[in-house]
Amino acid sequence: MAGHIQDRWFKVEIGPDGKRIKVKTERHGVGLRYRARYVAPDGSEKSKSFPDKQKRLAENWLTNIEADMSRGQYIEPRAARTTFRAYAERWLAVLTTDLTSRAAVEGRLRLHALPYLGARPIGSFQPEHIREWTRHLEGAVASAAYRRLIFDAVSSVFNAAVDDRLLASNPCRARSVKAPRPVPSRVHPWTADQVFAVRAGLPARYRAVVDVGAGCGLRQGEIFGLAVDNIGDLGWLYVRQQVKKVRGTLVFAPPKRGKVRDVPLDPEVSSALSEHMKRFPPVEVTLPWLTPTGPKVTRRLVFTSGVGMALWSNAFNDQAWKPALASAGIIKTPEKGQRYAAAREHGMHALRHFYASVLLDAGENIKALSLYLGHSDPGFTLRVYTHLMPSSEARTRKAISAMYRAAGHAHDGPETAQAA
Repeated sequence: MAGHIQDRWFKVEIGPDGKRIKVKTERHGVGLRYRARYVAPDGSEKSKSFPDKQKRLAENWLTNIEADMSRGQYIEPRAARTTFRAYAERWLAVLTTDLTSRAAVEGRLRLHALPYLGARPIGSFQPEHIREWTRHLEGAVASAAYRRLIFDAVSSVFNAAVDDRLLASNPCRARSVKAPRPVPSRVHPWTADQVFAVRAGLPARYRAVVDVGAGCGLRQGEIFGLAVDNIGDLGWLYVRQQVKKVRGTLVFAPPKRGKVRDVPLDPEVSSALSEHMKRFPPVEVTLPWLTPTGPKVTRRLVFTSGVGMALWSNAFNDQAWKPALASAGIIKTPEKGQRYAAAREHGMHALRHFYASVLLDAGENIKALSLYLGHSDPGFTLRVYTHLMPSSEARTRKAISAMYRAAGHAHDGPETAQAA
């Protein structure tokens, strides 16, 4: 048995005859009689008290503690009484992701998890509590994709609690708990006519962003962070930084997931950039690197605001991008005094989808496309764009027909003509 049972009402002394005898202590009959004591895996002593006539219960409790420690499932009792809110805040304080991702996770927890789950001791959570919370979440958050992000944030907190031995298992992973499932959707790329219509609808100083997005596949922040020295002389564009917002401050940062890359630069896109820079000369912009308190970095940016500042995505989207979408007939023009409706599927990311569709239609392979887009896994690229790849059936028919023609056994009869 782990530890031992202390009887607070009696102590053992040596009698006049040298034999051990039980003697009442000063606290005999007062308070809880038995104290079960043991040494935790971290070396600290733990205990729990039990009333008179419950020594067997105390022994069973110690036996269970010993079994949990031998199985590696020991949960420290006092730590398990820490509330979900208190533990989540400690978890957030040491989260090692970048500041933007950390702020997003913090917002999801504070808005949608802590008000509902925060007061419950983390060691008391059962799958039923998560099922109740996910039902509440369905009524509070319309987007299944966003509900999944919130659910994943909560699950990550519980994963850490399991690692820290505050919880035996993650209740979010119970078989009876169903994580929110976003409705799968296919990418529907714009046509070339739509791309150039949006380009024409933009203010002149921003039209070349369409060329970089649709012709090189850069993300919005990477376009805003494009510097003169990122444009190579030998037909390459070097993606080395982006402009992003961190806690309300614009900063320079590496591309998403640190995936710096080189992208082929088409002569047409190169010409569009050259014409743009002649009309709107690049401007030196100084921003902190990575965090608002990071070291200052200066870049000669290709795209800036009318007053020579780095572009803010929200202002650009509202004041330039959405009006261009409306002029191209992609979204509706709002009534006077109203704002443009949300159009997430028609953000600047649509240019990346167009770029991918053009390359796949031309026969580019998934691995190369994944590299040019800056994806960390070609499998992700395949899952997103597989429906845009040329039909394998059509390629098969063409390959077999070519083989017959090359071997001189092509069938040129009426049936073949009719089938063609």
